[in-house]
Amino acid sequence: MTAASLPPVAPEVTATLVEDLSPRLRKRLDAAVIKLGSRPTHRDGETVTIAVDDDTELRLHAPGGMVATVDAITCGCLLAPACVHRAAAACAAPAADPTPEPEPAAESAPDAAPDLAAQPAAPTVPDPTPPLNSTPTPGDTTPPTAPAPATTVPTPAPDEATPTPAPDEATPAQREAAAALWSAGAAVLEAGVAGAGAVAQAALLRAAHTARLRHLPRGASAALSVVTLLRAARAGDPSYRTADLVTALAELLGTAHRVGTASGAELAAVRGRARRPYSPDGSLRLYGLFTEPVVTDSGHGGARTWVVTADGRLCTVGDVAPGGVGRALGVADRTVRLGDTALTHRELGRAGLAVSGATVSPDGRLGAGKGVKAVTARGAAWTEPPLAALWETPPAEQAARALRSVSRYAEPDGGGSDLLFLDVELLGAVGESGGTCLLARCDGGVPVRLAVADDDPALAHRDNLMLLATAPGIRLRIIGRLVPAPHPRLTLLACSHPTGESTVDLGFDRLSRADLPDPVAPVHSAPDRPGGPGAESPLHLLERRVEQTVPAGRAALGMVGDVTAEARRLRRAGLPTAAGLLTTLRASAARRERDLFGRLLPADTDGFAAHWLAAARYTAAVAESLCAAAWEPGPASPTHGPTAATAPRPAGSHR
Repeated sequence: MTAASLPPVAPEVTATLVEDLSPRLRKRLDAAVIKLGSRPTHRDGETVTIAVDDDTELRLHAPGGMVATVDAITCGCLLAPACVHRAAAACAAPAADPTPEPEPAAESAPDAAPDLAAQPAAPTVPDPTPPLNSTPTPGDTTPPTAPAPATTVPTPAPDEATPTPAPDEATPAQREAAAALWSAGAAVLEAGVAGAGAVAQAALLRAAHTARLRHLPRGASAALSVVTLLRAARAGDPSYRTADLVTALAELLGTAHRVGTASGAELAAVRGRARRPYSPDGSLRLYGLFTEPVVTDSGHGGARTWVVTADGRLCTVGDVAPGGVGRALGVADRTVRLGDTALTHRELGRAGLAVSGATVSPDGRLGAGKGVKAVTARGAAWTEPPLAALWETPPAEQAARALRSVSRYAEPDGGGSDLLFLDVELLGAVGESGGTCLLARCDGGVPVRLAVADDDPALAHRDNLMLLATAPGIRLRIIGRLVPAPHPRLTLLACSHPTGESTVDLGFDRLSRADLPDPVAPVHSAPDRPGGPGAESPLHLLERRVEQTVPAGRAALGMVGDVTAEARRLRRAGLPTAAGLLTTLRASAARRERDLFGRLLPADTDGFAAHWLAAARYTAAVAESLCAAAWEPGPASPTHGPTAATAPRPAGSHR
């Protein structure tokens, strides 16, 4: 049995089943989850059956594709319904999002209604924001201020009432729900992945459910992300990365904290939206740009086609649903769900549309409601208006704009795109610890590393990039997605055809060696290591301590020895705030108070979580600053290979 073979279970169902277990059975829950994972399953319509043993069966009934009630999970053992099997099955299944994103047909969704259930005001959590001098400047000398510890509050009771709140402040019930999110996240940080088993995950799911009832969908989604990553880490999923869990935990704790301090527009962003709003945008003339496959870790697959409006705005038309990479390959050749057009996604990436009654979400997704009409129109080459303007913006400006979009803690509905449009000269392959990437030099002399967007062998990304790496010296017009790093880095999505006759969707179209022209030689050799302002930054000394906490918990960081040498190195590099955060974080992890009889008191989990959050947010902010600086063109260097005057023009002037 795998998690993918089970239907998603609503968070409140899992939380209730775990909470109803006796203390003795809770201790056995993690072992029961592992044992259940080795048992065979059978699906019959909306019911999945798990053979617990030769004589006992466990059933999950999922009408509509989701287990929505506690009674939908039944067990045939003698201890049922108070057995451990039902809770184990819920913990092994994926956590469902009870309010999924609407189809693009949805025109709009109202803002969250005011919360009419409330509790006495909950104490606010500590302010984890580093001081204003937290930018990596040489003159930064003020030490960080240690936040005050938070107070743990009880789970809110939904039956108390309060007047409708002012729209620019959180309700007492929302503060209570946010405090529950903070406490659940701090407990995970205290225990680490190794100790955050099914019981800790159930606490997160309960907090997520309460937050959603209190109209805090952003915090609820963050809690569900943490649960998903915890399960992936504990199951040894090869796609799991500690950095992803660091980001998810920091998002959860940061969002929970800000509910009590934000107001006005900031509070609206912190609350988030349960549904993506679509607003009318009248008539649009769209020009196809390219199509990319979409394959998610949750098993969804599909395609996304990027188009450009006549005034240069980027929009997308997508079709993503459960199905994985197989569905992605099939959807690319299906008709676009937009009006009455007969174009497929791949055809739209090279053609155009005239749309009336268009609706667009804040992040550029085009709606497909009943009032939307669309007919096929002429497209444009990448060298023609309005597409050509995308390549006219300097790379540094494009990177700064994309960085705001891909920031680890970007505000929802912030808009913007993470795509970069560059004219480059290919330099060849370079080896890295994670594999091989393609080195290129964009106009302005900035070296850029081009990585594979998706390693799945069913997609063409890897084969196309390796083939392009064998042809140094050719010039291409490319589209890539920014990868935040201390050196310029993109995942390569599309490029002009090497022959100049068309464009290539690198996830779907496969290049052959016959498509490559004779290489233009000579070109300068590729550097072994990436450069840039952040290449030698000691920021990793703080980053590794932040990440070290997540797998093994606070105690692992508390056992770290003296960090004076690391702090001194950070100060010498002009990062005194990082040095102060490192020292304070380690001290907080190691601090344990004793009572009058010498017995250890419970650890200050809230205080440690606040220090950890400050360090995590600081390292993210500095890393993004270094990424932006890396894209700035440096001093002119001698040209190796073709000069700007003699190099061939970028391919892609014809469709």
